[in-house]
Amino acid sequence: MIHLTELQTFLLLSILKVVVVLVITLTAVAYTVLLERKVLGRIQNRWGPSRVGPFGLLQPLADGIKLFLKEELIPLASERPLFILAPMIALTCSLISIAVVPFGKATQVTVNNVSVEMFNVADLNIGLLVILGITSIGVYGIALSGWSSNNKFSLLGSLRATSQMISYELALGLSLVGVVLRAQSLSLRDIVNSQSAHGILSWNVFGGLQFVAFFIYLMAAYAETNRAPFDLPEAESELVAGYHTEYSSMKFAMFFMAEYANMITVSCVATLLFLGGPSSPLGHLLPDNFGGPILTAIFPILWFVAKVLCFLLLYIWVRGTLPRFRYDQLMGFGWKFLLPIAMANIIVTSLILAFRS
Repeated sequence: MIHLTELQTFLLLSILKVVVVLVITLTAVAYTVLLERKVLGRIQNRWGPSRVGPFGLLQPLADGIKLFLKEELIPLASERPLFILAPMIALTCSLISIAVVPFGKATQVTVNNVSVEMFNVADLNIGLLVILGITSIGVYGIALSGWSSNNKFSLLGSLRATSQMISYELALGLSLVGVVLRAQSLSLRDIVNSQSAHGILSWNVFGGLQFVAFFIYLMAAYAETNRAPFDLPEAESELVAGYHTEYSSMKFAMFFMAEYANMITVSCVATLLFLGGPSSPLGHLLPDNFGGPILTAIFPILWFVAKVLCFLLLYIWVRGTLPRFRYDQLMGFGWKFLLPIAMANIIVTSLILAFRS
């Protein structure tokens, strides 16, 4: 039977972990926006934000204050409850996914006879399934926003986003089957551990021969998060701003934050499944206790952040380089190209694992 003190300690530590991870995630979202604006500025031969604070580092704070002080506009003909609920659904689903991401080495901390995982909010044995399920629910926020706005541009944008996300969700899910077959687990921690033996040679993208799955995942992830060159739901030249045309102030900010939080989640999942997560690319060449207990705990977090940052830079680079697809090309690419390749990858991976065993 759990004593009251132990229960209080567990709840306190859990709430503390959630608050810390939430603050870090929202800060990362704000500075991912700044990173994108700075990098795109360099790609387009201009400076980007540089006025607010040193090197423009306070620009996210200025943008947040500006959006917070803007007037809230709700169209008279809109379905008011759903119009307000839609951005909440989008942002909530994008933030919940971070809870199952292990962003450091498995470390237990014991307080008042209560042991909790330090670098993971929730260590679930079906973590990958939880992420796929929650991100699938996020499409409801976009669908409701377009329908409840009672605006034809918003409705067209939400219909595009819904069909696009459903189409590419299939290819994305199938691309991960090879990784699951190799790790024999849906736990993100187990998948990371299966790639940590020989460093970079053990990573699924190289040693696991999942480079085709990695390519499919990247393409599907760009479409899932409505990012260039698959940003058809927000095609400014056709649909004004797509599903969030009628939104202003913090409701617009919620959609904006949800998009960048989804980018971070997708980058975290790619890092965990294909690039060994927090594990070192050097494998066991460095001893496990290298640098003492503090550095042993910090190094995995640094590796994880560096890999996620590489994915975010790739997102930005692609946006600054490639033109937008035509809508029929987008749907044809998902159904006629990515889906058959994903199924072929599952068959080949299964055969290789069967012959090896």
